[in-house]
Amino acid sequence: MNRLNTKLLTVLFSSVILLSIFSCNFNKKENAPYVKPTDLKSIRLGAMSSMDYVPFVVAKKVGIYDSLGLDLNIVKFFSANDRDAAFQSNNIDGTVIDYTGAILQQANGIPLKLVFKNDGFFYFIAGKKSHVANLSQLKGTNIAVSRNTVIDYSTDQFLKSANLTEQDVNKPEINKIPLRFEMLQNNKIEATVLPDPFATIALNNGHHSLITSKDLGISITGTIFTQNALEEKTKEIEILIIGYNEGVKYIKNHALSEWSSILIEDVGIPEELINSVLLPAYEKASLPKEKDIIQTIKWLKHRNLIPNDYQGDQLIDSTFIK
Repeated sequence: MNRLNTKLLTVLFSSVILLSIFSCNFNKKENAPYVKPTDLKSIRLGAMSSMDYVPFVVAKKVGIYDSLGLDLNIVKFFSANDRDAAFQSNNIDGTVIDYTGAILQQANGIPLKLVFKNDGFFYFIAGKKSHVANLSQLKGTNIAVSRNTVIDYSTDQFLKSANLTEQDVNKPEINKIPLRFEMLQNNKIEATVLPDPFATIALNNGHHSLITSKDLGISITGTIFTQNALEEKTKEIEILIIGYNEGVKYIKNHALSEWSSILIEDVGIPEELINSVLLPAYEKASLPKEKDIIQTIKWLKHRNLIPNDYQGDQLIDSTFIK
C-alpha cells in the first residue's frame, strides 16, 4: 500500500545522481553544479497540518534534503498561538503562515520577512441541509469565522465576489476549526471556511463547496523567517528552497500512491479519502503577488488591526527568489 520506505531507499542509493542534477546559485551562476556543503546549520521550520507544507515534507521524507546536506526539522503545531510564540521567541527559524498573520506580526514590531508564497487554498463550504446552493443565497445566513484571522479575511473575500458584505450575514465567532466543522455537520451554521483535511471530509459527508480561494485567484499563505535566521542561515534557507522545489518536482512526477502516506500522516487526510483529495497546483517557489499583500493590508487596516502608516514595503525578502 505504501511505497514510501522503498522510495526512500531508492533515493538514498541514487544520491550521487541526485547531487548531479540539483543546482544552486550561491555564485549567481546558472547551471553551476551543486556541491554538497559540509558546514550547514540545521533549520527548524514550523507548520500546522495543511497542504501548504507538503513539498517540504516530501523533500524530507524521500531523502532530498539528506542529499542536499541540510538537516531540516519540521516542527508541527496544533495552535496558531503556539506557532507564533515559538517564532517570536526564535525557537523556530521560520514557519508556514497566512499573510494576515505575517503582516500582523511585522506591523506590531516582530522582525521577519516573507520569502515565498505557498500553494494551499481554502474552501467555502455550505452545509448539505442549509439550502445554500450558491454565494448569492448567503444573505442572512450564519457563517462561522475565527475573528480577525485568515478565515475571517477569506470569508470577506468570498462575500465580496458575490457583491455581499459582512453586514449581509451573521458571523458567529468559532475559533477552533474542529468545532466549526462539527457545527456544519450538525446544521448549526449554514457555511464556513475550511482548509484540508476538514474540507475533504466535509465534501465526502455531503456538504458542498461554493468557491475556493484558488477560484478567486488569490494566494493567502507563505513561508516567513526570523531576522536572525535571514542573517545567520542565509545559505541554509537557499538550500531549503532548492529542496522545496525538488519536492514539488517529485509530487508532479510520481504517482500519488508513492507518497500518499504523507497526506495521511502529516496532513490528516483519512486513508479512505486519499483519492478524493484535490491537490494544490504546486509550483516552484515564487514571490507573493503584490496585489495579494496590498489586499490583505487594506483589510487589516479596515479592521484597525495594524497602524495606518504600515505599508508592507519591508515585508518581502526578494533575495532568495530570482
